[in-house]
Amino acid sequence: MGLRRRAGEALFERVAGPDGPAARARIHETPGPRWFPPGSAVRVVHADASMFVGGLRALLLQALHPAAMAGVAGHSGYRSDPWGRLARTSTFLAVTAFGTADDAQAAVDRVRAIHERVRGTSPDGVRYRASDPDLLRWVHVAEVDSFVAAHRAVGSARLPDERYDEYVAQMATVAERLGVLDAPTSVARLAEQLDDFRPQLRVSDQARDTIDFLLHQPPVPWTLRPGYAGLSSCAVATLQPWARAMVAPGARTHGAVVAGRAVTRVIRWSLATTPDAPREPIPA
Repeated sequence: MGLRRRAGEALFERVAGPDGPAARARIHETPGPRWFPPGSAVRVVHADASMFVGGLRALLLQALHPAAMAGVAGHSGYRSDPWGRLARTSTFLAVTAFGTADDAQAAVDRVRAIHERVRGTSPDGVRYRASDPDLLRWVHVAEVDSFVAAHRAVGSARLPDERYDEYVAQMATVAERLGVLDAPTSVARLAEQLDDFRPQLRVSDQARDTIDFLLHQPPVPWTLRPGYAGLSSCAVATLQPWARAMVAPGARTHGAVVAGRAVTRVIRWSLATTPDAPREPIPA
């Protein structure tokens, strides 16, 4: 039990940052109304270890939009501070799913203020503005599609189709608060919008650099490389065939989902004993 707890605490600190335990206590223990009730689809999905696969998949997919990639490369510090960026993202996802309504809105307001300052032109002439509703919608669509795909592939229990529709609709309410227009509210509409973006997608030099960083130069110690490889290979395998051909042409996907399930099972096991870990009911 001691090893299990130490492993869980080390993993949580790596993902959520040194302030993670305090932030989690505040998110889960502060009294007050929430945007989403216990047992709702967004809380079930975001409490599951499949988010590790979904997060990597989302980054790989989002990189294919030149304007989105230019903003990330120019302002996110993903290379100089990858764990800090991960901690900020994971905290935002946690507070909007589990935190009080006031804290969730405050988190959204902070992100919107940051987006207003993020703008510029990439080295190859692509202009970007993070507050652009269409660009925000791309980031949202790629993220939600990735979390659904990952949970379906390696979640502790796959949900009925209507529950994934519920998840997409609940995530749309967060997206709208962030400034997204026409956020999809069903899995079918999510797929349609993702397909609509395809003519805009390509592997820019910045995207290629990011994909190489995520797949081949991950910022993890060598002892964790096998586990990371299981997560990243699963992330690639769950991409749509057209996206996989752009991100990792020729990638071997045989056994990748099985590897992803094995790694997420270990993550789920280790995090189960960390203090005040969320325990969301996952319907059979």
